[in-house]
Amino acid sequence: MRIRRILAAAFATAALAGLGLSGAATATAATASVTPASVTPGECTDNGGTIDRSTPVLPTCRGGMYDGQSVD
Repeated sequence: MRIRRILAAAFATAALAGLGLSGAATATAATASVTPASVTPGECTDNGGTIDRSTPVLPTCRGGMYDGQSVD
């Protein structure tokens, strides 16, 4: 009877630990895919883009990783 309680506690602990790890992985994956609304001039040029100042409202990053993003 004592062994059953020990095994049940071990399984419960392992299950709760597994839930914690999968929750952390989900939170990390959700935040990794967020793209910024605007980038700095340095971020634009460092990632292969050029700053296009001919756009009507805000300068825009052309090319590179942040293509099409507005530049602050």
